[in-house]
Amino acid sequence: MRRRAFITLLGGAAAWPLTARAQQPDRARRIGVVMNLAADDPEGQARLAAFLQGLQEAGWAVGRNVRIDVRWATSDPDRNRKLAAELVALAPDAIFASTGQVVMPLRQVTRTVPIVFAALTDPVAIGLVESLARPGGNATGFISGEFGTGAKWLELLKDIAPDVSRVAVLYSADNPAGVPQFTTIQAVAPSFRVEPIGIGLRDAGEIERAIAAFARAANGGMIVTRLVEAILHRDLIIGLAAKHRLPTVYPLRLFAASGGLISYGPDIVDQHRRAAGYIDRILKGDKPADLPVQAPTKYELVINLKTAKALSFDFPPTVLARADEVIE
Repeated sequence: MRRRAFITLLGGAAAWPLTARAQQPDRARRIGVVMNLAADDPEGQARLAAFLQGLQEAGWAVGRNVRIDVRWATSDPDRNRKLAAELVALAPDAIFASTGQVVMPLRQVTRTVPIVFAALTDPVAIGLVESLARPGGNATGFISGEFGTGAKWLELLKDIAPDVSRVAVLYSADNPAGVPQFTTIQAVAPSFRVEPIGIGLRDAGEIERAIAAFARAANGGMIVTRLVEAILHRDLIIGLAAKHRLPTVYPLRLFAASGGLISYGPDIVDQHRRAAGYIDRILKGDKPADLPVQAPTKYELVINLKTAKALSFDFPPTVLARADEVIE
């Protein structure tokens, strides 16, 4: 969603955090929102706009029957815990949280305020819900995909670059969703006759040094895992992949749209729109404990032909035929 549409959805609010100016005294509800990307990140704006659009489609209008307080998280855990406490102190009727980075601080603050999340990898493993079918607590929402997607990324990399025998896997050991994605790729790597090599996503310097060292040997390719750390460093990663001419598979469309060669993954922006539907149901009386955690319903294969031409890279016709979107 473009910036103009995003601003329209804000309902005329003048500044962040988003707060309706004219509240109706009768049953105006309050929704807290915590986003995991920076306020000036176009992807963060698109995700928030999709959530607001979903609320609008369900009949919630800022300034008429709902008030929305938005906070933007950072990479600082202490700061995120303070944001969570600040938001809960506003006594919202429900909270929407984008990804696990901001859900867990919220859960530490409250076990009663309903929480709906999106783009979270494994809520059961981190103790957020009892099961996907029956969450059991005050949180439910939408997962960003299964760990098995790692096998798909590796298969796709071999489809577009059959000579690849070494694969740099960009992941974060500090993120609970990072190690499982890497180990999934490790487990299937022998069947593809490739050697997986982990590269940390801790900071820009580490990423740049590790990719440069990896690229010194031949027959290399890269896989970028589905983590917020990768999103935050996406421009650097895409630039390094182009600089070292490494065929790279990315986990989400936003990477291909930003110049990445090819991506395969769920539609996370759509998840944010669907999350508004769960908020709507909760505000009308449903309990998070009874709303099953939902898996992605839509996966996208996106190819950037402009990038391919710049790298003198030719996609196999079979891969082009499977693409949901081709960027030219």
